[in-house]
Amino acid sequence: MINESELILNADGSIYHLNLLPEDLASTVITVGDPDRVAKVSKHFDRIELKKGKREFITHTGYLGNKRLTVISTGIGTDNIDIVLNELDALANIDFANRTVKSTLSSLDIVRIGTSGAVQQDVEMGTILASAYGIGLDALMNYYQGSYDGEERALQAELAECFSALNLKPYVAKAGASLLDRIAFDLPKGVTLTAPGFYAPQGRTVRSTNTIPNFIDLIKSFQYKDQRFTNLEMETAGIYALANMFGHQALSINAILASRVDGRFSSAPEEVVDKAIQIVLERI
Repeated sequence: MINESELILNADGSIYHLNLLPEDLASTVITVGDPDRVAKVSKHFDRIELKKGKREFITHTGYLGNKRLTVISTGIGTDNIDIVLNELDALANIDFANRTVKSTLSSLDIVRIGTSGAVQQDVEMGTILASAYGIGLDALMNYYQGSYDGEERALQAELAECFSALNLKPYVAKAGASLLDRIAFDLPKGVTLTAPGFYAPQGRTVRSTNTIPNFIDLIKSFQYKDQRFTNLEMETAGIYALANMFGHQALSINAILASRVDGRFSSAPEEVVDKAIQIVLERI
């Protein structure tokens, strides 16, 4: 049995942070960072059967045609992703009544729709880009024994050398192959760098003096075989690594709103995000 301090349930039997019961969750989950974006996704549903919320975690479950979907907000950063992915997995694979792992495990399809900044000149603002890989510069996966294949480990070794000045141990995780093929078959694909913050960890300088003043130039020039960094954000690598560890499929779809190369930001960010939402809902 999993004890009460490890698997915390609310008085109504729902899981602690997400405030969801197992039956509230669809097997296909869309994650968004912004709580306000949940309704921007679910407004396209034909029917909404559930709306729940607690803290920054807002959930709508409903139907698009005959397809049951859950859309949930994660908030910003891989610290929140740690909560969301663990609790989604618990909802799918833990028997709450007995506090035991189910004998038959379920695999969720998890699709992130998020915003991001491009670090290559040829990745234009307004692009909808799929992350083939997520590279984590945060510390989340130092606390887990993840499972990585040879390709992921080789790229991880190259990255450790690239970021040696920061004394970082980047982790590498692939997108779910079936989701990448189904949803992103004709989308540009790239390597997404997940940072543990928005300002200095992504090379921004407002009033700070950064450890690596040439951060964007450093990551823009990184090349390993045919792989290069395409964009920066704050959740993808954590989603991929935890999803792979738990046996779920995950895909990150990025609405490119900024060019970090020439310092520009989109004049119509909501239109770009809505385009990403439409693409995902049409193909999911």
